[in-house]
Amino acid sequence: MHEPLFQPLDLGAIRAPNRILMAPLTRGRSGQDGVPNEMVATYYRQRAGAGLIISEATGISREGLGWPSAPGIWTDEQVAGWKNVTKAVHDAGGRIMLQMWHMGRLVHPDFLGGDAPVSASATKAPDHAHTYEGRKDYEPARALTVEEIARVVGDYRQAAVNAREAGFDGVQLHGANGYLVDQFLRDSTNKRTDEYGGSAENRTRFLREVLTALVDVWGADRVAVRLSPNGETQGCDDSDPAATFGAATRVIEEFGLAFLELREPGPDGTFGATEVPKQSPMIREIFSGPLVLNSDYTPEEAAADVASGKCDAVAFGRPYISNPDLDRRIAAGADLAENVNVPQSWYLPGAEGYVDYPTLEEQEAA
Repeated sequence: MHEPLFQPLDLGAIRAPNRILMAPLTRGRSGQDGVPNEMVATYYRQRAGAGLIISEATGISREGLGWPSAPGIWTDEQVAGWKNVTKAVHDAGGRIMLQMWHMGRLVHPDFLGGDAPVSASATKAPDHAHTYEGRKDYEPARALTVEEIARVVGDYRQAAVNAREAGFDGVQLHGANGYLVDQFLRDSTNKRTDEYGGSAENRTRFLREVLTALVDVWGADRVAVRLSPNGETQGCDDSDPAATFGAATRVIEEFGLAFLELREPGPDGTFGATEVPKQSPMIREIFSGPLVLNSDYTPEEAAADVASGKCDAVAFGRPYISNPDLDRRIAAGADLAENVNVPQSWYLPGAEGYVDYPTLEEQEAA
């Protein structure tokens, strides 16, 4: 039944032995310095059976990171911490790609010494931010100047260099979920009248410049992108998703990247996504490389979509929290373990609900 998921797949230069990918999952275990610790290394090592691990979203700079105890990749200490993680994954026979994150207007001033966050335009996100002092309303962002945009692109480039030093197999640009790249792409958050705003093509300029920097460091065959063409996400929306994400996909196709991942949740998905027409069929026609889909898949649905050609692989998120050996469980046709202490254990510090889920073998032995 699940045989389509167990065919090897070339994701650019990365040879995935199966089509069960681990989606990026923010877990908040790296401490206030953003340095991945030994527990983080254990967590990823346990999940090395994935065709490819896409790491949790990782801040490219102090300016871009606004989530408590999420990891970064801009300091020597953070790079050293990630080296331990990638070594643990590689020693277990796995592959791991770094997801590069700039949160833009979703960074609360508490993380910035009181300074305002930055975005494509001067807008304010709805709802609240998670800070070390609890939930707080988001604050208005200021628009990046053209000169500052060049500096942010440089931050992405340096983070890509750091990711190579840390031993990753490639990088994925986080262009989804209402974060900075998404804020430039969508017209509800991009009100600019210069070369970075206006038409859908202009709004892809920032995406293009960042990808140029990443490809210059890594080569196109080790760079990927994640998009979320799925309606409103954290207050970020677009009046014509087909035009916007069609233009973005054409940019990605020009680069010939390793793969494109799409997050297309239903109405009950995280980040407040709404039920809207899915853009993946249109994107599939434009992008000729491997297409990875994500969100709320069962193993049976994933196998069917891979078999039909709707996608080439599926990235599983929450199932990987409680099933460190998800690929083996699917291969065996075993029941999947349920998440416990949810959602408290998703983000709170400590080993509970993080590295204490047993494998199928350990479960049966017990």
